[in-house]
Amino acid sequence: MKKSYLIFPAIFLSVALTSFNSAQPAKPSPFEIGNGLKQALELGTSKSADRLSQVDGFFANVAVKIIFPPQAQKAEKTLRKFGFNKLCDNVILSLNRAAEDAAKQAKPIFISAIKQMSLQDVTNILLGGQDAATQYFKHTTTGQLTITFKPVIQVSLDKTGATKYYGDAAREYNKIPFVSKINPDISEYVTQKAIDGLFYEIALEELNIRKNIGARSTPLLQKVFAFADKNQKL
Repeated sequence: MKKSYLIFPAIFLSVALTSFNSAQPAKPSPFEIGNGLKQALELGTSKSADRLSQVDGFFANVAVKIIFPPQAQKAEKTLRKFGFNKLCDNVILSLNRAAEDAAKQAKPIFISAIKQMSLQDVTNILLGGQDAATQYFKHTTTGQLTITFKPVIQVSLDKTGATKYYGDAAREYNKIPFVSKINPDISEYVTQKAIDGLFYEIALEELNIRKNIGARSTPLLQKVFAFADKNQKL
């Protein structure tokens, strides 16, 4: 009888330990970490680009809406004072339409950057700061985004009338005596603001998946980011 008293606690302890260990999230392999993070980044960048490339993606989003350049905002106020409200409104709408057109070109650039990530890049991003992925993309894609966006934006500015509207606004303002003249070329400014808006949205997506467990939509994402959560708390 004594043996049975010893056996039952041993069996109970074994079952308890097995249950406890099975409840712990398994450490993902390097392969899983790489695939999981790349999956998350592809989802996040695609959602950001899709959202901004929709009609009003920039125009209706206060955080990224493109307005007159800082050096031209005094000109805008002066023009509105002289009754050119419609002209100013047309400028702002057309600038945002151009950025929305350009955002459609972003996904292939981000996917290419994701495919080229090394295991070290992946680990640094996964265990890095809240915006580690966003900073990685800024470092690796800004040049290509600028090259790709600028001609698209120039075509779109022409198509939406922004080149004409902004040029008209600049010329009307430049006619006013004693004002500092403004440059009627707007394409470089819109290109930079479009890229800034894209990175702003990507940062939101990155923060969401790091903070919101519900945003981890696949078992692999859940496993990889649970591992990241655990390591960042240590």
